[in-house]
Amino acid sequence: MSAGTLLAAPAQGSIASGQLWLITGLALVALLTVDIVLTRRPHEVHMREAVGWSVFYLVLPVAFGFYLWGGFGGTVAVEFFTGYVVEKSLSVDNLFVFMLLLTAFAVPPELTQRVLLYGIIGALVLRGIFIALGAAALQMGTWVFVIFGAILIVTAAKVFKQAREEGGQRVDIDSMRSVRLLRRMVPVTGEYHGFRMLVREKGRLAVTPLALATVAVFATDIVFAVDSVPAVYGVTEDPFLVFATNAFALLGLRALYFVLRGALSRLRHLDYGLAIILAFIGVKLVLHWAHGVWTQIPEIPTLASLGVIVVVLVTVTLTSLRAERATRK
Repeated sequence: MSAGTLLAAPAQGSIASGQLWLITGLALVALLTVDIVLTRRPHEVHMREAVGWSVFYLVLPVAFGFYLWGGFGGTVAVEFFTGYVVEKSLSVDNLFVFMLLLTAFAVPPELTQRVLLYGIIGALVLRGIFIALGAAALQMGTWVFVIFGAILIVTAAKVFKQAREEGGQRVDIDSMRSVRLLRRMVPVTGEYHGFRMLVREKGRLAVTPLALATVAVFATDIVFAVDSVPAVYGVTEDPFLVFATNAFALLGLRALYFVLRGALSRLRHLDYGLAIILAFIGVKLVLHWAHGVWTQIPEIPTLASLGVIVVVLVTVTLTSLRAERATRK
């Protein structure tokens, strides 16, 4: 078989050929390069710029979903859109933690978008690793779905417990092992030095607070990758669709942060909604495994999953806004 034939052939268990993977990878690198160029000069992002890029990164997955619909059918497209909605909702929670970290480290407004970009790149790399590991695990047998389901159900319980605690999510940077380790290894400067992470101070190398903030963001990426990848595998078993949903959900986070930074703190019921979604997908994974063993046990269709997820997100948004109005009275 020729190299060209191999490149054009879909991978086992996936709709994507090597060529589609290559094109997707190149497009992702190009978009990240544009983001790096846009953030090369420190500046505070204004609403008009943020909204423009947010709309662009919303149109992209919609167009891609219709491409999948035309090329591979409605089932594949529905799986993609469902996975995208799941990942986008989880990424908003990720964004809220980023906001807390940026506040805790007092990151200057003109440097915020570069830290977010580092976080997004780190998240994409970690998602790629976890997606590959998940695909390899699924080759071992459907029992892996039970493990994925258990991870999501346990995570849902943890998120629900945190949501009930007074004060909501908090970030204690001094308790983060990665930050403590970096501080023990090298001295830390007392102020930011633009985009520089390493500077020479008093004759020795020191890291800047920007390096600490980046390490903290990357550490949170690991936690979110553990949750989000099994969640999308609960929607589709295709590694390409899992990667595509993660990539599209993460790419627009930098711009979305500046659009939602004022509203994020008002979505006080978001964690309740995410807990419900994670638990629902966890149960869906367990039922999927059980259906393969006992066919009389029903599965949850992907389209029904999409409906449940959308209803939950709309409900928690409306209840959050209502609670916000009640607080102001």
